Amino acid sequence: MNSGGSEKCSACQEMLPVSAFAANRSRPDGLQTNCRECAAEYYRRRQEARGKAVRARVDVPDGHKLCLKCGEVKPWSEWHRNATASDGLSTRCKACRAAEGRANHLKRSYGLTEAGRDAMVAAQYGLCAICLAAPPAHVDHCHKTGRVRGVLCFNCNSAIGKLRDDPEAARRAAAYLEGTLWKPTLVAPGVYQLPS
Repeated sequence: MNSGGSEKCSACQEMLPVSAFAANRSRPDGLQTNCRECAAEYYRRRQEARGKAVRARVDVPDGHKLCLKCGEVKPWSEWHRNATASDGLSTRCKACRAAEGRANHLKRSYGLTEAGRDAMVAAQYGLCAICLAAPPAHVDHCHKTGRVRGVLCFNCNSAIGKLRDDPEAARRAAAYLEGTLWKPTLVAPGVYQLPS
C-alpha cells in the first residue's frame, strides 16, 4: 500500500493525501479509486435510489463520534471500547447501551417491557407498593412462581428478600413492630404452638 504522498480521486479529480482513501488490497497501489468522501456520497445516493432511509450527514469533530442509536455527537470518553471496530469504539454510546441493557434485563428476567413496568408504576401512583413513600425502582417477583407482584423501592424489595418471601415471617415482623413479641407455647417436646 502507498504509505506517503497523495493520490488523485477518480470521482472529484482532486489530489488528496493517501489517508483520504480507504484500503483496497486488490488494486496495485492498495487504495480505493474514490476518496472516502466521494465513496460515502455515492453510497448515500444509491441507498436513496433504492428507497432506503439515509442518515443526514453530520460533521463530527476530532475526538468525538456519532451515536447510531440516539443520533448525538459525543466525546470518545462517552463510548465503550471495541477492539474489533475500525475506530476501536462501540457503535452506541454508554448511555444508549445502558438503557438497552436495562430493557433487555426486564424482558429476560421478568418478561416485562419498559412500558409494562411503567404501567405498573402508574397503577401504584408512582409510589412503592409497600412503604407508599419512596419511588419504585425494583421489580418484585415471587421466587417460586416467577410471577411479578409489583414495583418496590430498594429498601422494601430488600426487606422482602431478607424475610425470604415468607408471609408468616412478615406478619411476625409486623406484630413485633406493633409491640407484640412472638412467644410460642411448648405443647410437646419440640412442638410449639403459635399465639392466636
